[in-house]
Parts: sequence; C-alpha cells; structure tokens
Amino acid sequence: MNENRVDAPGEFRLFEVYGIEIEYMIVDSDRLSVLPVTDEVLRVVAGEYSDEVEMGALSWSNELALHVIELKTNGPSPTLTGLAEHFQADVRRINTLLEKLGGRLMPTAMHPWMDPASETRLWPHDHSPVYEAFNRIFNCSGHGWSNLQSVHINLPFRDDKEFARLHAAIRLALPLLPALAASSPLMDGRTTGLLDSRLDVYRSNARRVPSVSGSVIPEPVYSRAEYEGALLGSIYRDLAPLDPEGVLQHEWVNARGAIARFDRHAIEIRVLDTQECPAADLAIAALVSNLVRTLGEERWCNLATLQNWDTAALYDVLLRCIRAGERAEIGDSVADRRLLQAYGFPERGICRAQDLWQHVMETVMPQPSADTRAFRHAYLRGGTLAQRILTALGNDSAPSPTALRDVYARLCDCLQRGELLLA
Repeated sequence: MNENRVDAPGEFRLFEVYGIEIEYMIVDSDRLSVLPVTDEVLRVVAGEYSDEVEMGALSWSNELALHVIELKTNGPSPTLTGLAEHFQADVRRINTLLEKLGGRLMPTAMHPWMDPASETRLWPHDHSPVYEAFNRIFNCSGHGWSNLQSVHINLPFRDDKEFARLHAAIRLALPLLPALAASSPLMDGRTTGLLDSRLDVYRSNARRVPSVSGSVIPEPVYSRAEYEGALLGSIYRDLAPLDPEGVLQHEWVNARGAIARFDRHAIEIRVLDTQECPAADLAIAALVSNLVRTLGEERWCNLATLQNWDTAALYDVLLRCIRAGERAEIGDSVADRRLLQAYGFPERGICRAQDLWQHVMETVMPQPSADTRAFRHAYLRGGTLAQRILTALGNDSAPSPTALRDVYARLCDCLQRGELLLA
C-alpha cells in the first residue's frame, strides 16, 4: 500500500457506468476437451503474443489458464443495453478464428470432465510471474484455479460515502446470486450434488492462506482506510512469508465474492457463473445491478440495517444457494426472516430462492428488456442453467461420456447462436 496516497474522487457516481467481463473455455471442436490456445488467438489479432487486445467496444484478454479467454467492455459503458450484441458478435469472431485451430468456445462455469492435474497449462507470456507466484503458493492445477469461468460486474463509486452504500448493498445481494446464475453441476464427468460447483471449489482454493478469500462474503467495512488497513492488510501480512518479493501485494489478490478496486473506483462482483450465451449473462447483470441499486437506495430497508448484516449469516445462505440453487430454502431462522424482510418479500414462512428472485424481478425491473424477459421465462420455468443442464442429461448422476458431449455440444451451439438452453 502507498502510505502517502492522497484520495481523489472517482470519475463516476453510483450506477453511471458499468463494466462487464465474461470468461469462456476454448475446447477442441470434435472432442470438446480443453484446448490451451488463447495465446494463439490473441497473437493472430495483435500480430504478437499479447495479454490483451482492443476490439472496438470490447477487449479480449488472457486469464491464468491457457484455455480460458475473457471478453470485457473496453472501458466503462454508460449502459448495459446493447452490450449483449457486442459480446455475441465477438463470440462469433473468436469462433471463426478458432476454426483454423480446431477449436470453439464453450460456455458455463466449469468444464464437465477436465482433469486439471494433467490438462492445466498456465499463461506463459506477459504477467507470468504473477501466475507463477499463485501456482507456487496455491498449486493452480486444480478445479478451483484452472477450471472455472465467471462473469464479473464492475459498479462505480465516487468516494467513501458512495463506497459504503454500494458495498453494503452488494454484501446483501451476494448470497442469492448462485440461486440465479449457477451453471456448474458437473465435475470430473459426474454430477457433484451441487448446482454451483465452481463457487464451492472457489471458496476453498486459497485455503493455504485463508484470509485471501475469507468467507467469500466480504466483511462489513465501509471506508477505504479500513478496507486497505484491516482487510487487505491482513491478506498481505499472511501472504508475506510465502511471497517475500511482494508479487501479489495488490488489491486484486483479494478473492472474495466482491472486491474493491480502488485503482478504478469500482466494486467487482465475482460470484456469477458464466451462462450459455451473452444475452443470458447480460440479463443477469441487469437484474443484479438493479437489485443492488434498489437495496442501496433504501427502498426496502435503511442503510443502517444494510450495513449491520453478520457475515456468517450471509455465508450460511450462500452455502445453501451453492448447493441447491433456485431450490434453496430461506426463512427457517431469525436471520433468514430478517433477510426476506430486507428484500421486501411480502410473504412469511419458508420460501424457495426462486420465489424470492421472482419477487426481485417483478420489483426491480417491472419493464424488462426482451432478453431479460426471455431469461426470466427460462429461469422461472426450468430453473438455473445448472438445473436445465441436469434436466437435459435426464438427471443422471453419472451420465455417459456420449451424453455429456451431446449436451455440452448443444451449449456450444447456444453460445454461437445466442440462444438459451430451454428445459
């Protein structure tokens, strides 16, 4: 940390702009196994090996694993409207490039049969010292590092006051997000019994230094000084014996489900699984952003109530949603009932997370876009993408390799065509 740093206000106020990042797997066109050629895709368009290339409205960049490519808004976007079309166009551009390499893009948050121990290839070019440090400390040849794809939403804040409001609202929204966006019910060729297996492995991937990810739900800290001193400071201290050169002493090493990026005055939400097409990802981004805005504007409860939520209670709800997705039950404890009240949920008693999300959808986006309406219909009819994948597999706990390839080939087609997987 810079002890002599002088705070300057951010450029954008709450919800003036958005930043969206979507990660995809590159797989072999025929076998659908992971294909580590992200560097070759970026080299073709950049003319040299590069970790990022600007492609107009979007940028393409690398991630830790060589079979993962990220598409992201090329700077802050004043609106979410129209972004799905940009992401969809670039998906098709990348697929065209991949044809010559024998590959294609695959959606969802985890490859269903990847063996990380034998198939992981880390990015070998720019920034490789960072990836090497992560690998040396945590061993990145595991599902929680090399087999996970997510969507990140970046929401801006201008100063400490706006940061406090935004951080409190995001903390309260995080536990319910797997019940909306889970897309990872399989691992090692089998169902896991969880709908969001990505988040389950993600929450323990840094167990050698537990403070790196904490409880996924960030602690209730509401100023930059407290965040950098207490939260980031503890991570840096715990990492120091394993990272004496300070390679990882940056705010992005924080692996909670939402992290403050003071370098760009934004909070980055990181718990969303990648869906089957950009239209679905952007529909979820719109719903989540509107939920956070509704909470932050104190429509259902005041700011003091928002800021006083116990991390452990929120983590308990998160675990239920990781396990059961939209079927997670909420309401059987005092903390649960307070949560439902804080969401303005009109009914009493135990409800399913899907019922709560229906209430959120109808309240925060009463006039949704066509893409959001389509996603809402698919979700309320067939559940999360994870559940729709299981339905397509006949709810077989040990599907055959042929069945897996058939369903995930359909998902690759959904991504190319920009279509939802319907139950």
